[in-house]
Amino acid sequence: MTDSHSASSTRNSKFIKASQEVLYRAFTDPAAMAVWLAPGEMTGKVHSFDLRVGGGYRMSLYYPSSEKASRGKTSEREDRYTARFVELTPPRRIVQAITFDSSDPAFSGEMIMDVTFEAEDGGTRVTILFKNIPSGIRPEDNEAGTRSALEKLTRYVE
Repeated sequence: MTDSHSASSTRNSKFIKASQEVLYRAFTDPAAMAVWLAPGEMTGKVHSFDLRVGGGYRMSLYYPSSEKASRGKTSEREDRYTARFVELTPPRRIVQAITFDSSDPAFSGEMIMDVTFEAEDGGTRVTILFKNIPSGIRPEDNEAGTRSALEKLTRYVE
């Protein structure tokens, strides 16, 4: 599923038995995003949402209380971020610029998330490319989280 990664980017791809339109909606519906976007046992909450180029959303991903170590970027158990829609091309592509709410300079800067939806026989290939990953996020952790979120997305739409 993982195609490649470098020091500051990751790329994950997964075939999902759903149409481009269904998958595009799952990436642009705040209620759906709250269900599937948080990787693993994390939970998500969308605080605000504006679906237009230049708009975006604010979202929190919460670590489960069962985790012994505190590792949130915003607080002990929370990663909060703001995403700005750079490109919306239904149902083929979404580009977002993501900024974490963190006082730690290792999580500063704007990370790009480029999602493409390519129709294939019986479904769609979803590819997520992250660029400019902040230095505080290990690419292998970003890759694992993306893989987990794509699994949750698959269960959500199939």
